[in-house]
Formats: sequence, C-alpha cells, structure tokens
Amino acid sequence: MSDRITAAETLVAAPPAAGSPHVDAGDAGYSKDLKSRHINMIAIGGAIGTGLFLGAGGRLAGAGPSLAIAYAVCGVFAFFVVRALGELVLYRPSSGAFVSYAREFMGEKGAFAAGWLYFLNWATTAVADITAAATYAHFWGMFSDIPQWLLALIALAVVLTANLISVKYFGEMEFWFAIIKVGALVAFMLIGIFLVVTQHPVDGHTPGFSTITDSGGIFPVGMLPMLLVIQGVVFAYASVELCGVAAGETKSPEKIMPKAINSIMWRVGLFYVGSVVLLALLLPYTSYSGDESPFVTVMDKLGIPGAAGVMNLVVLTAALSSLNSGLYSTGRILRSMALSGSAPKFTGRMNKGQVPYGGILLTAGFGVLGVGLNYVMPGEAFEIVLNFASIGILGTWGMIMLCSLLFWHRSRDGRVTRPSYQLPWAPYTQIVTLAFLATVVFLMWWGGGVGRTTVMCLPLIAAALVGGWFVVRRRVNDLAQEREDA
Repeated sequence: MSDRITAAETLVAAPPAAGSPHVDAGDAGYSKDLKSRHINMIAIGGAIGTGLFLGAGGRLAGAGPSLAIAYAVCGVFAFFVVRALGELVLYRPSSGAFVSYAREFMGEKGAFAAGWLYFLNWATTAVADITAAATYAHFWGMFSDIPQWLLALIALAVVLTANLISVKYFGEMEFWFAIIKVGALVAFMLIGIFLVVTQHPVDGHTPGFSTITDSGGIFPVGMLPMLLVIQGVVFAYASVELCGVAAGETKSPEKIMPKAINSIMWRVGLFYVGSVVLLALLLPYTSYSGDESPFVTVMDKLGIPGAAGVMNLVVLTAALSSLNSGLYSTGRILRSMALSGSAPKFTGRMNKGQVPYGGILLTAGFGVLGVGLNYVMPGEAFEIVLNFASIGILGTWGMIMLCSLLFWHRSRDGRVTRPSYQLPWAPYTQIVTLAFLATVVFLMWWGGGVGRTTVMCLPLIAAALVGGWFVVRRRVNDLAQEREDA
C-alpha cells in the first residue's frame, strides 16, 4: 500500500452497517488482523494500567483504604462508558470509533472536538507513561545513575518502533503485555490472600482488618481526600475505550465485542477493588508512597529475594503497554479526522503495513516534549500530566455518552435501529454518567493545587478548539462536498 492518501481512499469507505446511512472515509484501508484473543486481552489491558500499578501507591497514602470505594464507583461509570461505546460499535464498527460517531450524530464540529480531546488525553498520557517507565527503571541499581529523561526517551523509542510495523505486531505485543499484567496481579492476590489467612507478618505488621482499624479505619483522614483522588482514579480507567477503537480492525466485532466489554465489570471488581483492599490489609496505608508501586512495596517488605524486582518488571510492562495503546489509538483517531479535514494531512498517511504512521508520530512528538518535562521537573512530571490527561479523559467519556444519548434519541423516532447489545437503563445511564463527569471536574477545582490550575486552563482548551475549528472548517466543508458529489 502506498504511504500517501489516495483520492479513492478519501472518497470511499467501508460499507455502512445495517440501519446506518453514515459512511466514514477513515474506515478504509485497514487490515483485519486483530483476533478474538487480541480484543479480549486489549480489553483487559485497558482496564489494568499505570493508574493502578503506580498511581495507587500515592492515592492509598493520601486517602487510605477508602481508595477501594473510589475505584469501585469510578469503575461502574467506566463500565457504562465502554458499554455505551460497545452499543455504537455493534451499530457500526469504525476505526474512528467515537470520533466517527460524533461526526454522524453531532456533525463535523463534534467530531473535531472529540478527536482533539482524545488526542489531549493520550498525548499527555504518553508523557505519564514514559515518566512512569523511567521511575520504575530507577528501582534497579544499574539504571539509578541514568537521568530520568534519557530512560523516558528510550522507552518512547522502543514502543514507537514496534507500533509502526503493523497492527498484528501491536495486537501480539498488547496480548502478551496483558498476560503478564494479569498473571502478576493474580499471583500477587494469591500471595496476599495467603498472608492474610495465615496471619504471616509483613514488615512487623500482622495482616488483616486490624491493619485498617489500627490505622484510623476506612477513612483515616476523612472522606474529603477520597473525593479528591477521584480524578486520579478516573485516569486509571483511561484505556477502557480502546477495545472500541480496535473493533475496526477485527473481522467479527459483533461476536467479539460483547464478551470483551461485559468482562470488564468483573475485572474492575477483582483487580482494582480487590487488590487495593488486599494492599490495605497487608500494610498500613502510611507505608505506601507515590514514588514506588504499592505492589513493589509489599514484595520488598516481605524480603523475598528478587520478588520486588520481578514485580517492578511487571509494572514497567504496564507502563509500556499503556504507551503502546495510546500510540495505536491516536493513530487511528487522527487518520479518521485527517480524511475529513479536521487534522493535518500527514496524520492520514499509512505505511506498507497498513499503519497510520502520521498520527502515531504526532503523538510520539508530544512524548518527546514529555522527555523535556522529565528533564526540567523530574519529580512533578507525572502529577502534572496526569491532571491534564484526566481532562482529556473526561472530555472523551463525555463525548461518548453524548453520542450514545443522541443515538438513543434517533432510535426513538425510527431513524436508526439499536442493536440487541444495548446500554441498560438508557437514557438515564447517560445522564447520570454525564453528571458524574461534571462532578469530577468540580472536585478537581475544589481540591486546589495542580488540579485547580488544570481546570482553570479549560477556557484556554476551549479557545484552542474554537480557534482550531475556524482554521480547518473550510477544508472540512470542501471535503464533505466532494464526498457528496462523488
């Protein structure tokens, strides 16, 4: 395949699904190399990432065992979001995912806003991931003298190279990354349960409910800290929508997607809530910190030779997995936007492996800026980008639920037909989820610090979106007219 956008590719897209009059040019040209096992493990990988492996340490130290409640609440809304996206995917699979649906239900302005908010999400998440990878690498003595910015650059280069080859390589890499993450979490939870049941001391503490009660209970520092960490907990679920993007590159999404999405709920309960409860039972919340993965902390306190190193390797894998996913998804989203005129033309280009390398390189370019941030502010880099990533996530989830709500309205007057796989309790589910997302933004402002600064940047983000739209709207309208004339 040529590495340029051809005229035919601009005007011709995959056939629309039954009941969908919409055709998205961004769906053409992809291979269908992702198999059921890839999609299922991508769904797992999206539900288990850097936010749990690294972020849980600092949040546990700040909010105590009540962090498990925050994970449970956010997990329910994350499931609603991905279930809403799943319904849209079965209505019409698209590699442009929610940007394509925003284009259908909200017009080009909606697609423009959805796409660039998603880019903000992953461009900043990429910085968080390479920062986390560099932080993990410093655990080992051989890397302790290497500057954090250089380790971040190496992590970005390795994952970028693998992502540019083909979607099959991405699928295989993400499959094995997810296997490692799930295997490590299962092993940790089995060890943790054994320690709690046998009352085996951990760093001089006897595991069990007494560890929680003796350290101030479930809310040792009050309920407010639990509310204030919610925006960080939302970041932990940032990749759950990834399986919806990947659906455009699989042959039978109608068979694969429902199973993958439905399994997210129990994974959230088991891996997020379950692991945080175990961490709180094993050690007092004051034993954890944001500088080290809480899983590594426990293994280190146990004194098992090599155990902490192995767990650290696993959490390093989680960071690289998240970075891998971000480069993959933004490449597809930006290509969908480029073919409609909402993104630079070069982001629509594909290589011989049918990979949209232009969009991937643009995201990686922002990762390079993150390398600079790690050079200037190595201690604060992760927290700064986490807050901006949270804004992108909230915006993305909000657009998904708005598309779902508009889809539901159109189904009521007969313009579209809902698939058998549906978001339950619509339209109340969408409305409640949108209210929750607005509440998270308020909590970010209320908490002060970096979170308030981030929320105060919202007018700048809005202004950038409005200004950007006025720059591209003529090209968008011209391309839309060309498609109509064809």
